[in-house]
Amino acid sequence: MTVIGWLQIILFCAIIVALAKPLGGYMTRVFNGERTFLSPVLRPIEAGIYWISGVDEKREQHWLTYTVAMLLFHIAGFLVIYGVMRLQAVLPFNPAGQGAAAEDLSFNTAVSFITNTNWQNYGGESTLSYLVQMLGLTHQNFVSAATGIALAMALIRGFSRASVRTVGNFWVDVTRCTLYVLLPICVVYALFLVWQGMPQTLGPYIEATTLEGAKQTIAVGPVASQVAIKMLGTNGGGFFNANAAHPFENPTALSNFVQMLSIFALGAALTNVFGRMVGDQRQGWAILSVMGVLFLAGVAIAYWAEANGTATLHALGLTGGNMEGKEVRFGIIASSLFAVVTTAASCGAVNAMHDSFTALGGMIPLINMELGEIIVGGVGAGMYGMLLFVILAIFVAGLMVGRTPEYVGKKIEAREVKMAMLAILVLPLMILGWTAVGVVYPAAVASMANAGPHGFTEVLYAFTSAAGNNGSAFAGLTGNTFFYNLTLASAMFVGRFFMIIPAMAIAGSLAEKKSIPASVGTFPTTGGLFVGLVVGVILIMGGLTFFPALALGPIVEHLAMNAGNLFRLLE
Repeated sequence: MTVIGWLQIILFCAIIVALAKPLGGYMTRVFNGERTFLSPVLRPIEAGIYWISGVDEKREQHWLTYTVAMLLFHIAGFLVIYGVMRLQAVLPFNPAGQGAAAEDLSFNTAVSFITNTNWQNYGGESTLSYLVQMLGLTHQNFVSAATGIALAMALIRGFSRASVRTVGNFWVDVTRCTLYVLLPICVVYALFLVWQGMPQTLGPYIEATTLEGAKQTIAVGPVASQVAIKMLGTNGGGFFNANAAHPFENPTALSNFVQMLSIFALGAALTNVFGRMVGDQRQGWAILSVMGVLFLAGVAIAYWAEANGTATLHALGLTGGNMEGKEVRFGIIASSLFAVVTTAASCGAVNAMHDSFTALGGMIPLINMELGEIIVGGVGAGMYGMLLFVILAIFVAGLMVGRTPEYVGKKIEAREVKMAMLAILVLPLMILGWTAVGVVYPAAVASMANAGPHGFTEVLYAFTSAAGNNGSAFAGLTGNTFFYNLTLASAMFVGRFFMIIPAMAIAGSLAEKKSIPASVGTFPTTGGLFVGLVVGVILIMGGLTFFPALALGPIVEHLAMNAGNLFRLLE
């Protein structure tokens, strides 16, 4: 570890904190329907969209109507992606002549992108046409990110409103988020990336002659526009197979740093939006502090582990840390920080091979996801996921003092606690359940590149990433098989939508309640005690996934030895 390395971490954190308030203020005005500096240009476009689509922007929705609208919207998105992938051979903007993607791969990819996961069982430059990358994937990067933010806003309204039955209008929230927040930032961001050396073209792949006289095909395409939203919207799906380690997706040290900032920017700002809408910005800073404590602990461990290397590397005379699987352009600190950021924020973009990290270094991205993707988390998803843990923490505090739990003027009662637990328990169910199947089913075991604990971790990481809607891969696992395409899609779908529905039920329940003033016995939720309590509850609940997974290793080996013959008979 070096002073320069720690300075990079400190600078990163300082910029994120500095951005939280101005971005939070702007987003609050957008979702409240107030005038912004972009209104003169964008307001006529917004009104035109409502007129064409028949949406009454003044008519708000009950939580159930809001949720159904969201689900129908994503069904349509699924059909679009699946359709263009299956038909890409006959569609335009296909200079490389890519054929139709297989049915199971198309299904997996469609589910992946509508859930904001962007798990990729394919290499983008060798599988997909420009049209599919733009119309299918980049388009979903915008709307799935906007959906996450819209759902977070609905839950925030549940806390900030009183005695009402509505939580907003899904169509209005998605439109405003896309039009006023995501698109303007991405236009500027994409131009910055082009300046840094990223391609943005519809021209064909380039045929080059190497110094040895051999022919080489260099893949290009509309890269910058996809990378901008993949980072800002915490989607993570790369245009190229190597993702953010590819020089055309991440050309310079500056682009690498800005990409990390963009992953955290909107998620961190939503904490400030929460504080503003409940009438006390300290509430938002407290939640950001919880995220910050968990994030800094993860960064410190990962950086220490990678910078110190392993005894095996030292025995070989390889000192100075673990550089295996890392881009020399970025080194240990930028790779370690990126790995923690991308798994803390449910982004999934990678600029290094997580499979090549040390045991402790690779453990941190895994833990980040297994805690529920709430350390900033995906845009919107991290915020409503964190609020679920806050509800449980307030419930625990109420049990300690023998009072009905209260949070920002709302009583937290049995319905909210049950819904929060239901949403949180979805992740361990998907992660542990599918992992147990994946390490004993012969067709799945055949996809593992490594045996023993490391192979087990590859499978565990895959289902953790899918259920947490992260999308990063530990690698070493062949995912483009019928088994993994279907099971990972199942984990992604359940991990996204089976968490959203209980969260929206909580939003509706809270919005109908009256606001109550704070009293002498009200548990303070803006100080260090509250931050520590929430961190403790997150670690305990995250342990429902992590510690059983650690204990599952020897049990799984035993089952594999005895269950293999049974599965062969079933086949």
